[in-house]
Amino acid sequence: MDRQEAFEFLIEHYEQPRHRGELADPDVTMPGGNPGCGDVVTIYLKVDSANDAIQDVAFVGEGCTISQAAASILLEQMQGQSLAAVEGLDFNWMIDELGREVVQSRPRCATLALGTLKAAIKKYRNDQIRAELGNDASAKTPPETFSN
Repeated sequence: MDRQEAFEFLIEHYEQPRHRGELADPDVTMPGGNPGCGDVVTIYLKVDSANDAIQDVAFVGEGCTISQAAASILLEQMQGQSLAAVEGLDFNWMIDELGREVVQSRPRCATLALGTLKAAIKKYRNDQIRAELGNDASAKTPPETFSN
């Protein structure tokens, strides 16, 4: 994709974002932002636990064209992806998807949504571990106490 096509791609996603809006009953709601420039993205993630994959994903946010278009572009591609595949994505992949020449001066804006999605997956995994430990802990009997 040449520079002009990359600009048009970003503008189109900024003006007509995909997966924009809150999800009802998400497994994880993860806010993310770049305090220095005012970009904010909140990711809503619903996981298909049987397949360890993204069942549904959406975002709300505000900020520059790059940060908001990047969220739309990313989430459009993530529907149905395995969590492991998303965890393995590199920030350079996101920059290349957006058009490296166009976003090279704003990498934090370009990768905000990916970083936030990865954080949402990490929170989901941690919540699952806590739930499993909580369930296992309640099923176990306490150790016997010894008296003198």
